[in-house]
Amino acid sequence: MHTSQISPFLAFWRSFRLATWLGWQIESNWADPFLFTVYSLIKPISSAAILVVMYSVITRADFTAPIFPYIYLGNAFYMYVGQVMTGISWAVIDDREHYKTMKYIYTAPVHFPAYLLGRGVARFIIASISVLVTIVFGVLFLEINIEVTQVNWAFFLITLFTGVVMLALMGLTLAGVMLLLVHHMFGVGEAVAGALYLFSGAIFPLEVLPSFLRPIGFLMPITYWLELLRRLLVGDVASSFPTLQTLTNVQLYFILVVLTVFFAAFSILTFRACENRARELGLIDTVTNY
Repeated sequence: MHTSQISPFLAFWRSFRLATWLGWQIESNWADPFLFTVYSLIKPISSAAILVVMYSVITRADFTAPIFPYIYLGNAFYMYVGQVMTGISWAVIDDREHYKTMKYIYTAPVHFPAYLLGRGVARFIIASISVLVTIVFGVLFLEINIEVTQVNWAFFLITLFTGVVMLALMGLTLAGVMLLLVHHMFGVGEAVAGALYLFSGAIFPLEVLPSFLRPIGFLMPITYWLELLRRLLVGDVASSFPTLQTLTNVQLYFILVVLTVFFAAFSILTFRACENRARELGLIDTVTNY
């Protein structure tokens, strides 16, 4: 049955579910389960170790300073940005350039945006493992003080989910742009993630930036998402930094929701515009041939 003959929700869900399964097969089938598990555990610890070494050199190993959990947790949760947002946009490159199946997927009875979002779920699962391993490592060996019984876990999970939805929508916007780029676009996702790393306050307060660049950070929903996640885990340690000190947790979440709704509308409109333009130019299945 074609997607036009079933309800929009069922079409979306079927495409999303099948793309999720396909994405996991692609992400996890390069190695046997044991090797994949070891890789999933070692990679985040290695990444965190780089940050810890740099921090140790700069501060002479002052891991008791409030800035350390601020930096460490911001870096940990930022893994979602690189995996979810970039992962969704990478599905366009993967299917068009590597497997050369884009035209078959596009003409198949699937909801194409739902397919791209589903492809990002595997990256979300991998990112969740990395974030969890990084945080546990920090608690056990780096004196990251998280009072488990004091954390509002319901609020934390709602905030985490809202942020992941926001990242997925930003990834859909980037995927639309990818449809129009057929040359030298392999590093676009990483470049965008790197720029957001600078402007989102992931590892330092926005006050470090020049005053004319700070408004960019305040317009990014990732800024409020990371700040709220850190506050919910380490309390006053994160909220003591001046960037968003005057805002309560509820206000931070409200701003996050408003910006997420805005990006939802923006991503849908942008993706449709890019998709229509790509169809007009015949770029849906155009490969670089490099």
